[in-house]
Amino acid sequence: MKMGFSVGMLLVVGTSMLHARANEPTKNARPAPRPATAADVAKLPAPGSVVPGTFGFSPDGKSLTFLKSESASLSRVLWRMELPAGEARVVARPPGEGDTEATLSEAEKLRRERQRLRDTGITQVVRAENADVAVFPLRGDLFLQRGDGPLERLTETESPELDPKLNRDGTKVAFVRDNELYVLDARSKQETRLSRGAEEGLTHGLAEFIAQEEMDRATGYWWSPDGAQIAYQETDERHIPLYTIVHQGNERVSLETHRYPFAGKVNAKVRLGVVPVRGGETHWLDLTKPGEDVYVARVQWDSATSLLVQLLDRAQTSLKLRRFDVESGQSTLLLEERSETWVNLHNDLRVIESTGEFVWSSERTGYRHLELRDRQGKLERILTEGEWPVDGVVALDEKRREVWFAAGREGPLELHLYRVSLDGGGIERVTQEAGTHRTVVAQDGAHFVDVFSSRATPPITTLRDRAGKPLKTLASADSDPRLAELRLVPPELTHFKNRAGTTLYGAFYAPRGRAQGERRPLVVIVYGGPHVQRVVDNWELTADLTAQFLAERGFAVWKLDNRGSARRGHAFEAALNRHMGTVEVDDQVDGVRFVAASWPDVDTARVGITGGSYGGYMTLRCLTEAPEVFHAGVSVAPVTDWDGYDTCYTERYMGTPQNNPEGYRGSSVLTRVENLKGALLIIHGMLDENVHFRHSARLTAALIDAGKPFELLPLPDARHSSRREDNRKYVAERSATFFERALGGTTPAE
Repeated sequence: MKMGFSVGMLLVVGTSMLHARANEPTKNARPAPRPATAADVAKLPAPGSVVPGTFGFSPDGKSLTFLKSESASLSRVLWRMELPAGEARVVARPPGEGDTEATLSEAEKLRRERQRLRDTGITQVVRAENADVAVFPLRGDLFLQRGDGPLERLTETESPELDPKLNRDGTKVAFVRDNELYVLDARSKQETRLSRGAEEGLTHGLAEFIAQEEMDRATGYWWSPDGAQIAYQETDERHIPLYTIVHQGNERVSLETHRYPFAGKVNAKVRLGVVPVRGGETHWLDLTKPGEDVYVARVQWDSATSLLVQLLDRAQTSLKLRRFDVESGQSTLLLEERSETWVNLHNDLRVIESTGEFVWSSERTGYRHLELRDRQGKLERILTEGEWPVDGVVALDEKRREVWFAAGREGPLELHLYRVSLDGGGIERVTQEAGTHRTVVAQDGAHFVDVFSSRATPPITTLRDRAGKPLKTLASADSDPRLAELRLVPPELTHFKNRAGTTLYGAFYAPRGRAQGERRPLVVIVYGGPHVQRVVDNWELTADLTAQFLAERGFAVWKLDNRGSARRGHAFEAALNRHMGTVEVDDQVDGVRFVAASWPDVDTARVGITGGSYGGYMTLRCLTEAPEVFHAGVSVAPVTDWDGYDTCYTERYMGTPQNNPEGYRGSSVLTRVENLKGALLIIHGMLDENVHFRHSARLTAALIDAGKPFELLPLPDARHSSRREDNRKYVAERSATFFERALGGTTPAE
């Protein structure tokens, strides 16, 4: 479950750093910053958050390309600059009248939904590894650019081309059309169809729903290094029952169907084959023994004749890395990761082509760390260690034999870039400014792009040399007038120990315009689930317009990363193993008690809570498991019973309904509605293909059976996230007025 549609994501904001500037008495003084409104909450992107992305250094290291808006909008174009400090210029725009979501196919819209993409214009740049060539999918067709030259149309078809990829030298592009895999010669425009036999429920070259939504794998095929072969997956979902979603909010009724694998039920059948690019028969690999139920988690070529495949068992307690010889089909087990709870997937495998060694990461110590292994998988050297986790590999520099990685070594509230030699030695921290650094490193290790932000500093995008020295500012938020226009106050970061003695981190937004002697109600904004961290020193905390909006309406606002959340080590995350909605609630209760002790002007006899997706589930669990603490809730797109969610995510943390029936029963909201005492507003998109509207429908039935009052707001045209601005505005205002009504206005201190 990725972060989806939630009140906490309907945001827009600015910075207190600019308030003093805006309030300085000058001859041409600007108006004082104004409070954020529901309309501001609904407007995307958030002020200060329009930053470049999809960075790519040319193979020769002499230029950099990236996507960036030409204004403070979601529509992006391609920019290019010569290194080290040339002027960036626009080199590609969408043809015709531009590219919007309305022009996308349904398949591409669903891919974007699962990747939580909102940008328009040029949204994807597919670069060749060894040539200055790129491909862009636009309006369902493909366009190619050589260097900074004009766009060349490659396709013009009725069916869209999905997931395009260039071979290393940029002479051929592969893609999926009508669920079949094709390759196209970039010069002659000649197409070759590589797969056959697709039908409804049977696809070639596309990642299945589970891989896209829950395994962070968006693709289903892979070019060989020499460009002679392609490995691809066949996905058979014909045995999975159809789940139908009815579009009922339009003038005409329409249907869409999905093969959705519910917890404890059958998964898609996935097999992996290799086909020559010139065309011919596919050679299918024997990935498993008969009867084994596994996920194909990752696929990567390590030579022109061998594949590295990561296979995760259905219970997700074993991850095997196997090498397959594509000619003979024989495989070798290189290593296996095991866990008593679950094994987290990663994207840290990097092959050193000159030696056959590879970089790997493991959580076997309780914290994710990097190691170097030889070609046969034998451990050569531990590269990082300590009671802090590596977030992920950023780059591998083969010539210098060093690996760049992201981590919060000095503390979990920051994110920095580091590097370490493959031959041993100390870790070097490259970025220094306190806050969050998201980086992209050039192939030659000579430069990197740094997108830096903190609570007080909107994102600044800088080109830096390998020592971290800034060479060129690529973008900053100074051009966004909304930063000075809106009154935005960074929250206070704090920490405390919960009842188990574990340190937890929180963020507190003080209510605006507090009068002396008044006590204010509290609203907790929660996510609370695995693989997410909300309390971190970055601009997103200040740019949370839902928090700012509620603070302007007189509420104190609180965020807390409970046990189960990310970047604190595996034991911290696995505290919820097989019993979701338990320790997370305990920690949120302890958080409210901490707020009561730390800010006595907050009235913790009037506490609301809100969140979406897992945060929607947490909202309901807090209302039912701790009704004496939480008195009102707005639950957005909630899971209400884990038997109604998908296999991979749910079984990772809960096992199956068959082997953990008590855990499922105890973690369900539906079995606990009798405990509900506070006011409840449920908001859910009726087209949600991730957390189905059925969850809220089942909750509605249970609440009626229990005689519990509640409010329900269905959004007929929304999926797991709402892409309509009027929807987001209505939800923001409705939520605020609900809390005002349920928790009352400010009251004098007793």
